[in-house]
Amino acid sequence: MNNLLKINRSLRTLLLGATLLAASGSYTGALAQAPQREVLDKVIAIVDEGVVLQSELNARLEEINSQALQSGRQLPSEADLLAQVIEALVIESLQMQFADRMGVRFDDETVNEVFQSLAEASNMTFDDYIASLEAQSRYLITREQVRKELALREVQRGIVNRRINITDQEIENFLNSETGRVTMAPDYLVDQILIPVSENDPAEVVTAKEQYARQLYESITTGGEFLEARMIAQRNAAANPPQGFPVAGSELGWRKTEQLPSLFADIVPTMRVGEVREPLRSSNGFHILKLVNVQGDSTRLVNQTHIRHILVTSNEIRTEQEAEALAKTIQQRISDGENFAILARQYSDDTASVVAGGDLSWVNEGGVAPEFEIVVKQLEIGEVSAPFRTTFGWHIAEVLDRREQDLSQQYRRSQAENTLRNRKFAIELENWLLEIREQAYVKVLI
Repeated sequence: MNNLLKINRSLRTLLLGATLLAASGSYTGALAQAPQREVLDKVIAIVDEGVVLQSELNARLEEINSQALQSGRQLPSEADLLAQVIEALVIESLQMQFADRMGVRFDDETVNEVFQSLAEASNMTFDDYIASLEAQSRYLITREQVRKELALREVQRGIVNRRINITDQEIENFLNSETGRVTMAPDYLVDQILIPVSENDPAEVVTAKEQYARQLYESITTGGEFLEARMIAQRNAAANPPQGFPVAGSELGWRKTEQLPSLFADIVPTMRVGEVREPLRSSNGFHILKLVNVQGDSTRLVNQTHIRHILVTSNEIRTEQEAEALAKTIQQRISDGENFAILARQYSDDTASVVAGGDLSWVNEGGVAPEFEIVVKQLEIGEVSAPFRTTFGWHIAEVLDRREQDLSQQYRRSQAENTLRNRKFAIELENWLLEIREQAYVKVLI
């Protein structure tokens, strides 16, 4: 068996290690024609069922050297760099073979979405960004790089996450730790308008500035835009000195509560996203605050609806018209007083809820198909809908109850689990890559 394996590997080396040639004319087998052959590419490494090509190596070396030149970074010796790059390409090849076996594919539309993001990051339009790549003869190369990066990321996410186990005790320990408290604390994005007050300002000037701050606040709360109000006030101050009061302020950036100015620390956590607070007085002047956004907020009050339904679908023995007619008949029988749950068990094609008499239990807002949710939102408690169509088939729905549920604890635990998973991901990814590398057949040919 070992001898056969060695023979197979030797044969694979001979077959895949051959240089890829292109003949300028038709092949006749004559030795005299050999000079007419042109080397297009060649295999530099065999990696299980795949190969690494010289063109891939050249492109990667060119990219690394270009980046090092731009950043002034010192590269290792030529031999060490060559070995490191070949090893990186081998690891990529192994992962791409996993992607092929798993059927990981990304269509042109997804790749275009990435290009759109790259264009925006470069302050360019999509067309201009593509044109710049084409001018550098890098469009097709970059496109394949993006496609490969997406595939690698998906394979890593899918395989590595399955190898990571987060226990309930780990979550509890994290939430109870000081690190967990700091990590889980929300981040606030606050914007402000400041009308500065000097210690030399007379009392009447301070009063006038306070009135001006209140005018700005009222203009914002009655429909004006916060940023626009600040810009207009700044232009007025520049155009009408000294009558126009100077106006300052800007976004404070993402900050946790303890990183906010002490005056804001007790106020900002009580604000809703988008809320603008009345002018606050500090030693620096009058501040108008706006809470632009919150990240990591653990407050999660969710609207839930208790729903049951009957689903009637078309199939091999029931046409679409017959499914609609049956749904109407069932709805009429319910209206005539027959038991909803009994009819659901008898007729519903929803295998997940049929045993429960069509009961979907409590459903979070946004937890069902949009067309289903539109109908349910319009129903009163205890009301049964007329038959309506979704992509799943014909439904008859009844709202049993509504409530607002606090899911803060579940959300905190979910966030803690994600944080712990992210911490373990890099280590587990490295372990997996080492495993697949050790198990692979790799033959470097240079």
